[in-house]
Amino acid sequence: MARRFDAGYYISEGFHSIFTHGFMSFAAVCMIVACLIIMGSFTLLAVNLDNMLGDLENENEMLVYVDDSLNEEQARALQPKLAQVDNVSQLTFVTREAALEDFRSKRESNADLLDDLPDDTLRDRYRVHVVDIERMAQTKEALEDVEGVAWVRAAIEIADGFVLVRNIATGVALALVGVLLVVSLFIIANTIKLATFYRREEIAIMKMCGATDGFIEWPFVVEGMILGLTGAFIAFFVQWGLYQLVAKLAVQGNGLSLVTMISYTSMSTTILAVFCSVGAVIGVGGSLLAIRKFLQV
Repeated sequence: MARRFDAGYYISEGFHSIFTHGFMSFAAVCMIVACLIIMGSFTLLAVNLDNMLGDLENENEMLVYVDDSLNEEQARALQPKLAQVDNVSQLTFVTREAALEDFRSKRESNADLLDDLPDDTLRDRYRVHVVDIERMAQTKEALEDVEGVAWVRAAIEIADGFVLVRNIATGVALALVGVLLVVSLFIIANTIKLATFYRREEIAIMKMCGATDGFIEWPFVVEGMILGLTGAFIAFFVQWGLYQLVAKLAVQGNGLSLVTMISYTSMSTTILAVFCSVGAVIGVGGSLLAIRKFLQV
């Protein structure tokens, strides 16, 4: 009963099996949707935290205060030494006068009190940006070791907090991906196994008549793939709605602009591709796990 590959036949049989076991198929799709949304939500959280960490690396700066005994020329001469410190990406020299002017501009309500301050009240300093915010503490120590540097101010606690949250979110996302993939495979396998159980006698007859394993397997593989892709498309659009809702709430409650979120549309192609790939793997994998037992005739 060997038969040539007939895609139309396999697709037809796959759809027929889905509608024959409508409730179990619906349950399997819902499980896939739930698993993909949970995985997607944590993954998107990790991606956004990583993006915010990158923004923090670009915007966050350390202030390197020059020893008060050095004049401006000597202070400027420190720049090559500071630039050689590992993890330093950019240096900007700020004179005493410029620092005082900036200090006054931020305190205009007390302008009368600050106008009499001499120009040499503050120190010369460097604004320093780093390559990797995770190494900010080590970079701070290295800068303080440079001769001519009085002290360094850096928001290490804030940087470490961002890094910690990002690492936790990434770890949780990876763990959930693994666990939910296994759960999804189990659900799909049992859904396909139920359909296979009702057709076990038909499968046995087909095997005895000479049908190949591939001919028997393909309708179930197609069924699993359809279930997986259906769940992936539904999850994609549900995820889109949830993401937009969270983004809107983040903007409304983010007066200081501390939280920035990547546009979903800019990631939509990648997200859809990943969802479809994972859905197809779950569906096909679950089908193959279920059918193998009944092919041993």
